Amino acid sequence: MAFQRACALDDLWQGEMQVIEINGTEVLLVHTDEGQVVATQAVCPHQEVCLGDGDLKGNTLTCRQHLWQFDVTTGKGLNPTHAELAIYPIKVEGDVVYVELEGVEPKYAHS
Repeated sequence: MAFQRACALDDLWQGEMQVIEINGTEVLLVHTDEGQVVATQAVCPHQEVCLGDGDLKGNTLTCRQHLWQFDVTTGKGLNPTHAELAIYPIKVEGDVVYVELEGVEPKYAHS
């Protein structure tokens, strides 16, 4: 599999995020305040709650269910630190965002 079209860059404003589906896989796209576009798994590794309903402040994404926090640019857990999000490779060509799904599996940390 190769990079798949996710959306037009104009559909994802800086400081915003949205969940999209690519070939049956839900992906969370984030356009950071600094202009970086990131693709992560769409569910929290704790109890699989949709992260698209979470709160994004800067690069910190907080899950609405139990307030687990992640750095969306690295996928690393901030609270708790043992958790992390899967990050999908991404590229932006012109005004189109592409995501590569192959070889990346969502991460889980039920604790």
